[in-house]
Amino acid sequence: MLSYQHIYHAGNLADVHKHALLAWMLDYMTRKDKPLSYLETHAGRALYDLGSAEAVKTGEASKGIAAVRDWFDADHPYARVLDRVAGAHGPQAYPGSPRIAAELLRVQDRLHLAELHPQEAEALRAAMRSTGARVHAQDGFEMAQSLAPPDPRRGLLLIDPSYEIKSDYTRLPGIIGKLHRKWNVGVIALWYPILTDGSHGAMLRALEGQGLSGTLTHEVRFPPAREGHRMIGSGLFVVNAPFGLAAEAARLDQLFAAL
Repeated sequence: MLSYQHIYHAGNLADVHKHALLAWMLDYMTRKDKPLSYLETHAGRALYDLGSAEAVKTGEASKGIAAVRDWFDADHPYARVLDRVAGAHGPQAYPGSPRIAAELLRVQDRLHLAELHPQEAEALRAAMRSTGARVHAQDGFEMAQSLAPPDPRRGLLLIDPSYEIKSDYTRLPGIIGKLHRKWNVGVIALWYPILTDGSHGAMLRALEGQGLSGTLTHEVRFPPAREGHRMIGSGLFVVNAPFGLAAEAARLDQLFAAL
């Protein structure tokens, strides 16, 4: 249950999809003076070396961000974070979602990050030490339920499990429904993989059938990273989707369609 390490997949096309939309949402939400909370249930280590043996072994980053970096102009929030992280940590450094959040949030905002894998949690603390983020070495769903609604109440929750635990697919609609009832103003973003067997289908139907407010479902498809690789796309389901997110998602549609 604790075997997943994102370093093997960091910077792949699913990360590009997820992180580009996350960065856009956080940039949009920080345009208002009001403080916000950022919560993440499966944070990982926050900072990845795409030149590491693990990343090179899968080759996913070389077919991901390395191949499509020019999709994002210098003023895009995702590009701004990539540039800052590369400037601080070297050209092979890649930010996970906690680091993206930390680069875009302000001193008045709050970050709560959960990571259950002991080594990943230790690396997360090191990567986020100067950001003021609070790292919770606990189950991310438990953290989200215990904090909802957070203080500040305005904010975003990213749920990004590995789906190694197959029951996540059946549990997530109920978890998100409960969180939304407790925190009806919160932006809740769920990432999910699109696999060759369509594992996400029933979960997505259950989510869309709950009548949650302001939802947006966005999916992109891409070629498998290597022969036999089961992931052929990436999805993001967002509750209380910020205004304008659909337009940014549509822009990504055109880019991914050209792969």
